[in-house]
Amino acid sequence: MSTTIIKECIKVFVHALQEKNAAVFLGAGFSKESGFVDWKELMRNIAENLGLDVDIETDLIAIAQYHVNERLGHRNIINQSIIDHFTQFSHITQNHKILAELPITTYWTTNYDNLIESSLEDAGKTPDVKRTSENICITTPRRDAIVYKMHGDASLPDNAVLTKEDYETYELNRSAFSIVLQADLVSKTFLFIGFSFEDPNLIYILTRIKNLLGTKNSRTHYCFFKSEKDPDKKRKQELKLKDLNRYGISAILIDDYPQITDILLQISYQYKRSQIFISGAAETFSEYSSENKGKELIHNLSKYLVSKEKKIISGFGYNVGSSVINGALEYIFSTKYRKLDEYLKLMPFPQFTTCDSMLTDSEIKTLKKERNNRYRDLMISEAGIIIFAFGNKKIINSEGKEEIINSNGMYEEFKIAINKGIKPIPIGATGYMAKQIWNEVMHDFEKYYENDNDIRSWFIILGNKNSTQNDIIKSIFNIIQKLNKI
Repeated sequence: MSTTIIKECIKVFVHALQEKNAAVFLGAGFSKESGFVDWKELMRNIAENLGLDVDIETDLIAIAQYHVNERLGHRNIINQSIIDHFTQFSHITQNHKILAELPITTYWTTNYDNLIESSLEDAGKTPDVKRTSENICITTPRRDAIVYKMHGDASLPDNAVLTKEDYETYELNRSAFSIVLQADLVSKTFLFIGFSFEDPNLIYILTRIKNLLGTKNSRTHYCFFKSEKDPDKKRKQELKLKDLNRYGISAILIDDYPQITDILLQISYQYKRSQIFISGAAETFSEYSSENKGKELIHNLSKYLVSKEKKIISGFGYNVGSSVINGALEYIFSTKYRKLDEYLKLMPFPQFTTCDSMLTDSEIKTLKKERNNRYRDLMISEAGIIIFAFGNKKIINSEGKEEIINSNGMYEEFKIAINKGIKPIPIGATGYMAKQIWNEVMHDFEKYYENDNDIRSWFIILGNKNSTQNDIIKSIFNIIQKLNKI
């Protein structure tokens, strides 16, 4: 498995995600782990009835056509086979979950199952599913992603593309799919998974694009292939992959399918690490410096991160959230670019709890804590890095006096982040809960950052009260840059 092409794929696809022009094309191999059959298994009984051995036949489309020919044009047995095999219970894989959670708005598939739609719904998204050409002209309200089912769906087996004649008449009956796919292949970066590139429709579409733009001008796409071990098959695979280069398809050879999951996770990590959650609230700044100096640190940190094309997510913590906004806006308004949502996302906590008047104070407090933790989970899930600053609040203690204590909410955010694999960067120099978290990370540093001496040295700067503001900001950015290296 070449690490060079993998690094290139991750870098290019992450950039496509950031630019909102990433797409995936999922073939039968992608659904096999979920318990669904591939084409060979779908055709096994059909082939046996024809007196053919599916294990030695290579043209499975022809087998489907032979079956229909033998039955004088009737395809009810094939239709029933599609229903039997693709409407049964199945499970959504980790790969489905990773792709569904990423900001991919375009999904293409030749599969008849509904795993893509289900995984998007589980991720809280609304899929707009295109099963027929007529569907393409209709838009689902508030859709988050479009799922193009190029060969139909198990719910409409009679319209599924399966036989040789279906392929021959594809441009007549489903040409809208071809037109849209051509446009997407020109304008988006695709990741092909579980696809063999034996589909004549797709090769026809790729050929049209190549003839229109030329080989040198085609957009680069990526696909996964399991490396062949047999010498004869290996040689044929090498020739096939070189031929795919003519269409702008770069192949990633893997030794085993779990490596696909590893690569998808790397894509997810790299994308999310450009999105940074700033956790912080401060009733007082006294352990760091003055209030003005504390707010200035957050202001300049936010401004610097946005200037480096990082997106900031903030829960608008007391005395910290406003500095985050001001810093980000100062940079944004200094440029001609005005799309605030690409640099800044604010998710302020609800300030009041509306509950049943019959509940006790203790029950209301429990409900509020549960709500706030669900909200924290929602906010933090979008980030790959979380920065902790200050973290204190004022309470009335048992003696009826005001008291400053460390923020337990910040520690909840730390625990949520760690459970999600999000990297913590506590600014220990700001004191309070941020200092407590800094101590915890430094005490078990290898758990969070293995034995990275560079990051350890920058952490030491973050924990030093005598570090300058510039040193703190520079150290944070150095850590972020190190984490974003593939």
